[in-house]
Amino acid sequence: MQSIRRQIRGPDASESRAAMTAEQKEQKSSWQRLKDYFGYGKRRIDTSIQEQFNSAWIAMALLVTLAGLIFRIPELLAVAAILLTIVAASWLWNRMAFFGLQYHREFSERRAFMGETIEVQVSLSNHKFLPLTWVTTGDVFAKELPVAETTLLVRGDTGKGELNNFWAVRWYDRATRTYHLKAATRGFHTFGPVDVETGDGFGMFRSARRLENVQTLVVYPRIVSLTSLGMPAKEPFGDRLAPRFMFEDPLRTVGVRDYRHEDDFRKVHWKASARRQRLQTRVLEPTNDINLMVCLNVQTVNKVYMGVIPEHLEKVVSIAASISYYALTQRWPTGLLANGALPHSDQSLKILPGRSPAQLTTILELLAAVTPFATAPFHRLLAEESPHLPWGATLVVISSSLSEELAATLLDLKATGRRIVLVTLEQGPLPGFLQGIIVHRVPAGALDELDLGIPEHGAEALLTPEQLQQAAIHNILHK
Repeated sequence: MQSIRRQIRGPDASESRAAMTAEQKEQKSSWQRLKDYFGYGKRRIDTSIQEQFNSAWIAMALLVTLAGLIFRIPELLAVAAILLTIVAASWLWNRMAFFGLQYHREFSERRAFMGETIEVQVSLSNHKFLPLTWVTTGDVFAKELPVAETTLLVRGDTGKGELNNFWAVRWYDRATRTYHLKAATRGFHTFGPVDVETGDGFGMFRSARRLENVQTLVVYPRIVSLTSLGMPAKEPFGDRLAPRFMFEDPLRTVGVRDYRHEDDFRKVHWKASARRQRLQTRVLEPTNDINLMVCLNVQTVNKVYMGVIPEHLEKVVSIAASISYYALTQRWPTGLLANGALPHSDQSLKILPGRSPAQLTTILELLAAVTPFATAPFHRLLAEESPHLPWGATLVVISSSLSEELAATLLDLKATGRRIVLVTLEQGPLPGFLQGIIVHRVPAGALDELDLGIPEHGAEALLTPEQLQQAAIHNILHK
């Protein structure tokens, strides 16, 4: 019915206007198209773009040249030559702008502890004879680390911070600017890439490039004294002289004796046996060193669907780092077990006890990168990994709260002969059946106002990570 009415009364007004517009475009004269080409009746400068060169510059130079030739006016020919020279020089200048242009970013420290200040130097070098009157750089910075001298621009598309700079460098020149970062958040923080934009000095052309200058800054968790966590300064993990935890050091032989049938055949001292013409067994020195296994629960609430408490997570990570540092400086083999994961991973963290010089750095880096994503319930992880841990290891369990499942798992491990130490942020009443388990409650607010440092070793309070590792190695080797 609608098509019949349209045939009776003719096309609509909108359809008529569209048809007339199409016919006008087809019948547009050459003079009108020429006026549109030169922008007659329109704005000559488009503010939506930053480079001001377009084909009208060439057309204008050709018209001025033609007018100068027809009317024999040398001045017009000179103006046309100047226009063409400026366009050619600007184009060549823009093409050569990125040649020999280098952007550098240097950190005073590539590893730092929370609370430290890191100096960052950014520089732009121009290794060519051609100067650059303007260069803009947008360097991706970690927005979690505030910059003292300026405020980072947070990009809406990526959500990352960006440090913007405007430069003007002469030929064979280098400009440097210094910034100071506050290590306010632990983790692996990525810097870069860098978006660089430059062009000719007349502003006619511009070019942009992305430099894949990516660097990583590692911020370790805070390390505090164990006394600040409410733990005793002496024997924080219980009496080391308990008889059932006495072992023999295979590297320390104090004498020999006659072989007995219950002796391990690997302890036979063959040289002494040959000398005395009967089997001799090495007598080893007993040792009471602790094998420490730091077990960290990143789940800050009993139910995963209830979310994460970031403050509690940072506290338990700091407690794990502090205990690991203390144990390794005491020359105790120390390992790490956590139900957290590294970024872009779903595997739990596990390092067997060791006391090599690199053990401290490895544990701190894992704790710096651990995420709040729980790979498995903590009580289940403890039960599954316990048979694979060294039998004499003391399990230091760190958890912000104590659930019924975790308490039952700790009792089961205690019943099998495991030595358990519980460090918790729980301020409420604990179950009364946790007998035989050493429990340390971290006082409320203990980690809120503590400055960065290691109060137990006053001179080491402000050491860099490299100096801290050297100090730990020195304590291990000279203990």
